[in-house]
Amino acid sequence: MSFSRIIASIRGILASPLLYRIVRFGLATIFIYAGVSKLFDPKAFARLVSAYSIFPEAVLPVIAIGLPLIETLAGIGLLLDIRGSLAVISGLLGLFIFVLGFGILKDLNVDCGCFGTEELARQDSLRQAFYRDLVLISIIIPFLYLSRWIRQYSRHKQ
Repeated sequence: MSFSRIIASIRGILASPLLYRIVRFGLATIFIYAGVSKLFDPKAFARLVSAYSIFPEAVLPVIAIGLPLIETLAGIGLLLDIRGSLAVISGLLGLFIFVLGFGILKDLNVDCGCFGTEELARQDSLRQAFYRDLVLISIIIPFLYLSRWIRQYSRHKQ
């Protein structure tokens, strides 16, 4: 298979509206679920955030409600393909990777807190969440951006 055929195949995959919708829906569902699950118990989420010792105690209530609300709204925005929601989710993933990396480097024995307060085996949960978020930000997010760009480029070219 020639290089130009490989590029054409990749372009075809990236331009697929169905695949774009499926990936977008999956990522949106993850963020909506994560945000809503934390909104059910903001005090417990505030305790989890406090365990990282990154933020001052005074801002914990704002973070405990604001962050899950932003996650939920960004997920809904991505589900509806609202402009800017993918950028918000990209920023949130960057923040999560930073916080999880901090927890891993400090060898914190805390829950990830990604999907509420009931996480798996504490330190392992941090590592799993860190790697999961790295996959999301390095594969899924670029796929969504490229897919959107290629489809828009193809429409303008016609």
